[in-house]
Amino acid sequence: MKYRQLGKSGLKVSALGLGSWLTYGKAVEDKTAEDCIHKAYELGINFFDTANAYEAGKAEVVLGNALKDYERSSYVVATKVFFPMGSGPNDRGLSRKHIIEQCDASLKRLGLDYIDLYQCHRFDPSVPVEETLLALDDLVKQGKVLYTGVSEWTAAQIQSAVDIGKDYRLHPIISNQPIYNMIERYIEDEVLPVSNQLGLGQIVFSPLAQGVLTGKYKPDASLPDDSRAANDDTNMVINSYMRNDVLQTVQKLNDVAKELEVSLTQLSLAWILRQQGVSSAIIGASRPGQIEENVKAVDIELSEDTLQKMEIILEEIKDFHPAR
Repeated sequence: MKYRQLGKSGLKVSALGLGSWLTYGKAVEDKTAEDCIHKAYELGINFFDTANAYEAGKAEVVLGNALKDYERSSYVVATKVFFPMGSGPNDRGLSRKHIIEQCDASLKRLGLDYIDLYQCHRFDPSVPVEETLLALDDLVKQGKVLYTGVSEWTAAQIQSAVDIGKDYRLHPIISNQPIYNMIERYIEDEVLPVSNQLGLGQIVFSPLAQGVLTGKYKPDASLPDDSRAANDDTNMVINSYMRNDVLQTVQKLNDVAKELEVSLTQLSLAWILRQQGVSSAIIGASRPGQIEENVKAVDIELSEDTLQKMEIILEEIKDFHPAR
């Protein structure tokens, strides 16, 4: 495994992290989830990402149970706050009340004394950014949180947060967690350049486009019965990928992977990890074997000729914008 600085902070995270969205506490049995977490740890992954909203806290419980036997200093846990955790008017968002209460709740579910990285899961236009940042700063001062970050914030929102943090002399946010893969590349326009300038690292999720970039979905073919696309009608993102032009492009990328004698999964992850400003790519896994395959991507170096060939292929879907 290789490790990278998270932005300009001193925190080092594995180039691949293990996430729990749509899997742990839901689609994957707890024992299998723990086996995946243990395999990831054994292979050098030290970064584990979750959120309070993932199955109403169940994913945090599963993660905490799996990590409890390891030395606390040997891993980095990231969780998030924003989405509804109840029916009350204060059970959501980025108010001071919700942030403080949910931090305590996440710590209890995880069974930890502190959270390494606490992230604002989305931007909350109903709450002054100052209130949100001051609440996060207080958690850092109390030792409940070591670092803070955001997820899916725009370049302008990130810039504003950094400026306000400097004005108030707060502990700075160090990361942003956006979706990023060869199909979904919006962060390249503004988010990446601004984040690089300000010192925020990117922790990207859905690097395999929720399985599309593994090559298992074929153009002009029915969906595999056991696939996410066939069994999750509410997932607008993956459903929007199910277009022949997108799937045909993916098959061409698979040809490039075969030429390099790597899997399309490994090629897709290596393509992301070569991007300046990406600190870690969050993979998902429903069985340990997937993690064993994925970690091999950290050693793949893509030549300029290969990157250019891939870019020509990706030009075919440059105007495609998945549902977000």
